[in-house]
Amino acid sequence: MSRRLRRTKIVTTLGPATDRDNNLEKVIAAGANVVRMNFSHGSPEDHKMRADKVREIAAKLGRHVAILGDLQGPKIRVSTFKEGKVFLNIGDKFLLDANLGKGEGDKEKVGIDYKGLPADVVPGDILLLDDGRVQLKVLEVQGMKVFTEVTVAARCLTIKALTSSAAGFLLKR
Repeated sequence: MSRRLRRTKIVTTLGPATDRDNNLEKVIAAGANVVRMNFSHGSPEDHKMRADKVREIAAKLGRHVAILGDLQGPKIRVSTFKEGKVFLNIGDKFLLDANLGKGEGDKEKVGIDYKGLPADVVPGDILLLDDGRVQLKVLEVQGMKVFTEVTVAARCLTIKALTSSAAGFLLKR
């Protein structure tokens, strides 16, 4: 392997597309010297298989290739809807209830898996559901319930991520 290492790195993300048609070898041969594995997706077996393949191809091509593991941070999710999904319209009132059970969600309410959410939000906060497809404005917090209004409408599926448009949760005010 070459002793001279480039300071500028070319980073590529591994996934299903690099698993087929010799694509991983083509990417490394083209100059990628860091491969990123997104641990939010795939199984440990998938990641091991990809890491082993990177090592094998790098040795074959005489290249130094670093492996970067991208770890998923904390994720807050809404619970399940009775019908599997709901459509939320602009202006709809929508309740996030830390005490609501699984399968009890509907067009007006859904459970959340993070019991600390009511303590982490205040009226005026904007919450993003399903990667921002749905936006909710916090109107009021009462106990374990967060009352919101839909400001960006969309279909909402079961067990989708809930994030804040501000600095994030777990920040006590």
